[in-house]
Amino acid sequence: MNIKKANFGGGCFWCTEAIFTAVNGVKSAISGYMGGQIENPTYEQVCTGKTGHAEIIQISYNADLVSFQELLLIFFKTHDPTTLNQQGADRGTQYRSVVFYESDEQKQQAEEMIEQLNAEKIFSRDIVTEVSAVAEFYPAENYHQDYFLNNRSQGYCMAVIEPKLQKFAANFRDKIKPELL
Repeated sequence: MNIKKANFGGGCFWCTEAIFTAVNGVKSAISGYMGGQIENPTYEQVCTGKTGHAEIIQISYNADLVSFQELLLIFFKTHDPTTLNQQGADRGTQYRSVVFYESDEQKQQAEEMIEQLNAEKIFSRDIVTEVSAVAEFYPAENYHQDYFLNNRSQGYCMAVIEPKLQKFAANFRDKIKPELL
């Protein structure tokens, strides 16, 4: 297996994790924090917006089954990359749209994807997604992991995550793990 990592922040990590957990070739999607100034931040600290961390997911994927470019396209089309420090009702730098690249190749691919999507006018506004070098990853507390799978009947999951998953399934059916179809 050709296992690689990708690090995406698309607002609340519960939403992003739920989507990428369903992608064929993704081995794991771990909710956590990256890009801040303190070590081992807690959820409560990150929520203040004062630590500089973003809520992200760290994805381990089999590059023989899904490419970084495919993951990028899913990332951009399953959240709003045109709002600065905001996704829906979630506001603050911790909810920023960000790609933390693992290599120069990932950086180039992310920048090219942004340029291409902007040129194609896929969104009504320009993409404001940050593209930054990978930093220390801090896994979120256990209760954040697999949040959607463990809390499907919770109001936020039904009102926010489920519609995002439906949009993902409608646009990327060919990328869903076979066992989930």
